[in-house]
Amino acid sequence: MRLDKFLVATGCCSRTEAKKIVRAGGVSINGRAPKSSDEKVDPERDEVIFCGKKVIYREFTYIMLNKPEGYVSATEDNRERTVLDLLPDEVNKTGLFPCGRLDKNTLGLMLITDDGDLAHQLLSPKNHVSKVYGFRCREPLSDNDAERLCAGVDIGEDYITKPAKIALDDGRLSGKITIDEGKYHQIKRMFEAVDNKITYLERLEFGALKLDGSLERGQWRYLTDGEIASLGKK
Repeated sequence: MRLDKFLVATGCCSRTEAKKIVRAGGVSINGRAPKSSDEKVDPERDEVIFCGKKVIYREFTYIMLNKPEGYVSATEDNRERTVLDLLPDEVNKTGLFPCGRLDKNTLGLMLITDDGDLAHQLLSPKNHVSKVYGFRCREPLSDNDAERLCAGVDIGEDYITKPAKIALDDGRLSGKITIDEGKYHQIKRMFEAVDNKITYLERLEFGALKLDGSLERGQWRYLTDGEIASLGKK
């Protein structure tokens, strides 16, 4: 693997930055300074030091994205912008995909990875991985309607949703809802089932992963070692 690609894949810097930092002597391979950023490196064998710190290479990539409105959760689309379009070219490597889906106008936490096994583990219905969403609705949610949503409602196609949890804010027009399934437009359809309408929806948590409040809409970062461990990869 080229050194610049290695540094990008491990989240150290962009390819353009890699060239500058290598020229400035900020990188070493097995104790020696490389001549250029296109020098070859073996991720499994070579010790790479970047700006004084040893670089740990991972087989897979794990990215947290704060999804903005107007992007579809897909790897490619002929008509719409996808969440992968928000990643720079040097990061957007072959094989990355969004783990699960958010509607085009739903905001918030999205995991992007190339780890198919972990994605299957997180998305499998039998594992009941919870998702927490912040919401606003058109009309105040009554106690009765909140109880119905928590117990399960018919969202069409003869499907009754599994039990949910709801925490309402003052005014009852907003709050948080927790579900552990992911049917198409599920939360919107749930509120329609109680004659209400979602006007704002943002995913805040996905399993143990929580949206980083410092990420602006459209921004991303690599997951930390602790966050990766919290996902419970088997």
